[in-house]
Amino acid sequence: MIDLSVIILTHNESKHIGRCIKSLLAVTDKIFIVDSFSTDDTVVLARSLGATVIQNPWVSYSFQFNFGIRNNPFNTRWLMRMDADEYISAELADELNNTINSIPEDVSGLYVKRRVMFMDKWIRRGGYYPIWLLRIWRNGHGTCEELWMDEHIKLSSGSTAQLQNDIVDHNLNNLTWWTQKHNNYAIREVIDLLNIKYNFDNKETVTPGFWGSQEQRTRFLKIKYAGLPLFTRPFIYFVYRYLIKAGFLDGVKGLIWHFLQGFWYRFLVDAKIYEVYYKAGKDKQQIISHFRTEYGKDLKNPNQSVRV
Repeated sequence: MIDLSVIILTHNESKHIGRCIKSLLAVTDKIFIVDSFSTDDTVVLARSLGATVIQNPWVSYSFQFNFGIRNNPFNTRWLMRMDADEYISAELADELNNTINSIPEDVSGLYVKRRVMFMDKWIRRGGYYPIWLLRIWRNGHGTCEELWMDEHIKLSSGSTAQLQNDIVDHNLNNLTWWTQKHNNYAIREVIDLLNIKYNFDNKETVTPGFWGSQEQRTRFLKIKYAGLPLFTRPFIYFVYRYLIKAGFLDGVKGLIWHFLQGFWYRFLVDAKIYEVYYKAGKDKQQIISHFRTEYGKDLKNPNQSVRV
């Protein structure tokens, strides 16, 4: 076993948690789960496979994950972030076992590639593979950004390196679940895009940069995307992914994925932004007040909800 502990956040993940933990047992038995009071048998399954589980009320992803970092019972040299519906490939397990103990001391973070599966199909095109994510870092050197959406691990010091093999993102829920989840994501995405313009919370994030790391480039492109006119940008983004980046080569399942994730979801976000402007106008304080009364969200603090 390598000197690594893994933090996973869960809520009703009985379909996925066993698969996730079993893949991780090839590299470590130090698995720490922060559960937000699941009502299925997630906790029982996780504990039966040897994971340490505590429960904590959900506030936001960054709040819950940073809680996990602070309360991790394993004093390991390395930490790893995993989602319950992900698993590590056998090739990544071998790579970690063979290389992590020889990583230079000045390297504080390790990037892995994410392989997205949709309807059991690997989405290879449309710019969706490889996506490099910083998922492994030295204990004490990383925290989760406090953002409304697309939170990344932010390193306090040190350089990074890339591993060559994959984490697999393979959700087993049906399409109705997927669309409901993305409808809920959409309001967080609305806040994140509006925050680029209005700077509600003044939070420190990774430094945007097109030639930087994956998360720096993602943030840079999101800022550019936020500056495009409403309702034009979903079309532009879909054409870029489906035609220019050859998403059409992913077949029928790829068409469903790229259309829903690359167009429908983005159009829904723009429609919700339009609704905000329609109801609250474009004054910053009016928008803040609108989100407090309409959604019970404090735009100045991603880690706090308000009573309405």
